Amino acid sequence: MAPFSIYKLSDTIITMIIVILLYGLICGSFVNALVWRLRQQGKGQRAKDKGQSLSILRGRSMCPDCRHTLAARDLVPVLSWLSLRGRCRYCQKPISVQYPLVELLTGLLFVVFYLGWTLSLSGLHLIWFLYGLVYVVFFVALAVYDFKWFLLPDKLVFPLIGVAASQVLVTSLWQQSLGVLWMSAVGAGLYFGLFWGLYQASDGKWIGGGDVKLALALGLIAGSPLKVMLALFIASLIGTLVSIPQIAGGKHGLKQHIPFGPYLLAGTFVVMVWGERLVNWYTGQFL
Repeated sequence: MAPFSIYKLSDTIITMIIVILLYGLICGSFVNALVWRLRQQGKGQRAKDKGQSLSILRGRSMCPDCRHTLAARDLVPVLSWLSLRGRCRYCQKPISVQYPLVELLTGLLFVVFYLGWTLSLSGLHLIWFLYGLVYVVFFVALAVYDFKWFLLPDKLVFPLIGVAASQVLVTSLWQQSLGVLWMSAVGAGLYFGLFWGLYQASDGKWIGGGDVKLALALGLIAGSPLKVMLALFIASLIGTLVSIPQIAGGKHGLKQHIPFGPYLLAGTFVVMVWGERLVNWYTGQFL
């Protein structure tokens, strides 16, 4: 019976991976639309044709060039882009490779988050898991926006703060404990306070105001001062490894503007997936 049980378990995991990947691809498609619409709203633009809307919730998917409303066959993540060879079906203008890449990235991050999940998928643990997937969607949208336009829009950061605060509140009420609330508040205060201090000391030259607001959300998500410091360390490490080649190869050298938001988000994602194990390893080795 043991081999049969192992086989069934493996089959279940594979099925879950496929389901999670598909949901991630769909959410990645939503991220692309979300980022584009937020940018258009920020520029004060409107859709060219009557009846179209740039609303996040009510607007129909459209080509960013000709603004033609897309059919269902144009909205299949990755496959639609491949079948059309990266061009709009209606105006034949190129569609950025960003679209399938963001869809694939979101799907892969969903799968990584699932594979790294060590808790059950029931009760409060299921709620945490679903919150984690929501965070991934926010993270990818913010990273794409910051990479492209060096900006972390309030329309994404403030809702992320609200979602993170709601998770802390739900957990505190579920467990009937103020410990979670206190630790999250201290972690968020530490992260926010550190970045606010850097922002004030440099008059906004070292980090942007969006990074300060994002730090509040990421501090709540990390959940404790130790995990906040771990997330910041990982973000700095990733940022350094990625930025050095960019600075060395760029014509502006050290004056080159590099967005830090994506690295903060990457550091927090690592903590979301492996933070508890890294903290346990560190405390076991050195404390």
